[in-house]
Amino acid sequence: MIKGIGIDIVEVGRIKKAIEKNDRFLSRLFTDCEISLYISKGSKFTTIAGSFASKEAVSKALGTGFRNIKWKDIEILNDKMGKPYVKLHNNAKDIAYSQDISEILITISHTRYNAVAQAIATSTRID
Repeated sequence: MIKGIGIDIVEVGRIKKAIEKNDRFLSRLFTDCEISLYISKGSKFTTIAGSFASKEAVSKALGTGFRNIKWKDIEILNDKMGKPYVKLHNNAKDIAYSQDISEILITISHTRYNAVAQAIATSTRID
């Protein structure tokens, strides 16, 4: 059962400027595991922008936006095949639990200029 959906698009150049302007941008918004993943992929701004858009999309799928959720409460990782997946922590995890959300599916795409992500929050419970 679908419990919520979210989508977000971000300009890659905007993320690039934020990273170049603020040394703490990555560490404020992304977990150590996410940052390690970016480094292993060559620190591409398109990858980072895709994860940024993913976090926004997930917050929308939860129905809250970033009210009472920190950026690092939503973690975007990749499985062995490279498929992105969502791992929730702290308040984001509590919100998902309270809404009976068992999984959040995520898909990410990008061009040189934009990154887009869509998230679908699902529940195994049938009402």
